[in-house]
Amino acid sequence: MTALQPTADAAALPSPAAPAAPAIPTKTWIAVIGATLGAFMAVLNIQIVNASLADIQGGIGAGIDDGGWISTSYLIAEIVVIPLSGWLAQVFSVRIYLLTNAFLFLVFSGACALAQDLPQMIALRAVQGFTGGVLIPMAFTLIITLLPKAKQPIGLALFALSATFAPAIGPTIGGYLTENWGWQYIFYVNLVPGAVMIAMLYVSLDPSPMKLSLIRQGDWLGIVTMAIGLAALQTVLEEGNKDDWFGSPFIVRLSVIAAVALVAFLIVEFTVEKPLLNLRLLARRNFGFGMLANFLLGIALYGSVFILPQYLSRIQGYNAEQIGMVLAWTGLPQLVLIPLVPRLMQRFDPRIVIGVGFALFAGSNFMNIYMTNDYAADQLLWPNVVRAVGQALAFAPLSAVATAGIEAENAGSASALFNMMRNLGGAIGIAALQTLLTKREQYHSNVLMQSVSMLEQATRTRIEGLTQYFLNHGVADHADATHRAIAAVGKVVQKQAYILAFSDTFYLLGVALIVALVATLFLKKPGQLAGGGGAH
Repeated sequence: MTALQPTADAAALPSPAAPAAPAIPTKTWIAVIGATLGAFMAVLNIQIVNASLADIQGGIGAGIDDGGWISTSYLIAEIVVIPLSGWLAQVFSVRIYLLTNAFLFLVFSGACALAQDLPQMIALRAVQGFTGGVLIPMAFTLIITLLPKAKQPIGLALFALSATFAPAIGPTIGGYLTENWGWQYIFYVNLVPGAVMIAMLYVSLDPSPMKLSLIRQGDWLGIVTMAIGLAALQTVLEEGNKDDWFGSPFIVRLSVIAAVALVAFLIVEFTVEKPLLNLRLLARRNFGFGMLANFLLGIALYGSVFILPQYLSRIQGYNAEQIGMVLAWTGLPQLVLIPLVPRLMQRFDPRIVIGVGFALFAGSNFMNIYMTNDYAADQLLWPNVVRAVGQALAFAPLSAVATAGIEAENAGSASALFNMMRNLGGAIGIAALQTLLTKREQYHSNVLMQSVSMLEQATRTRIEGLTQYFLNHGVADHADATHRAIAAVGKVVQKQAYILAFSDTFYLLGVALIVALVATLFLKKPGQLAGGGGAH
């Protein structure tokens, strides 16, 4: 492995006299493509399941409240294993570690399709998440260690397909498979591409000796505090809104555990001789501000994939397949654009590409802040296309600029932190959006109800008209018809309140992306780090 050079030095093209860059072995590209395919599948398995959660719950007899743990268990395991992967890859070797987890990911994907009840599904999804979570940071690590500086933008563009395209296309695939084949096929769909991934990794990764002695030298206190802290925090974020946040003793206890464990983890990492993660990388200007922008990107990326299906299901009554078709337009344009991003990074300062990407992504959310009762697939088309363009432009250049100057020995920590922070941003973003949606619906309901008073002539006229409608359609009792009319008006008000609340959530996502855009203004051009990347 070569020491890492600044990635994506887009503006500094080699002079004509510069020697030709050595050819990259085909095996290296096979390894990078195989690993990014694994990362794509791992991310896809978050959203593909969320799109079909109701069907899975019905299939295994789970209640609505408990069914959320089918997703939560996967996310908890994934976010815990991501920071561990760099160290475990050193212990067991990259080849053995990646191949073992890729194989186990397929085994437990198939096992999830055969689950008979909720406890089985939760346990199997947790192991699936633990093995799949490995594939995300390892793909990133291979890109920034195996590829030379000039080719890293291509690798990071491939990785962007897993990070931004997979969440967008997940509901489309999940909805189609569930509606036409059954929910089990959202797990079976992993098997064929998974077999291809394993074959590619098997032929391309060179064997290297395991270093089992590192187990004794491991930062075990850091590992334990991190695992407890992240697991507790993820559970709080997933379950908090449903359990009324700090009105629930369970959430309070978990919040205290998360706070204590994560503070202990930070203390340990800054004091032990060989920390699990090199948190001092955050002091580097590009990596620190890149992490902040990546965290906010995670909020918007996963938040928008969460909020759009909620809106289309609750307000427009779409089924899983119809929702998937709407969300497809947030993904399909990326297939065309992402391969072009490395060329844009050569022609323009990558910071400009990032800024344009964040501006477009923010703009796509602001396009949705004035939704009405008729705001459905046709109206969402252009915001979704603009979002797709923004995501494609922002992700790969941000990854390249943030990791510019990271040395090979720090690649594992950089990859773990970068990918963990994006996932953590997604978890926090979804939790914030759930709470905002609830609170703003209540607020708008109260405001609207003041206008829908029985003292208003328009309200009385509307209720009288609905009462007569119910009397003409089989309701014999006048009091019952009036009650139904009042309930119908209440439903109209509540639906309108929800539409306004959904508009507010898109406003929040847009603001988060504007802050991310501001963070990118503090990034240095990668070429400016060339002389001293390792001297920080």
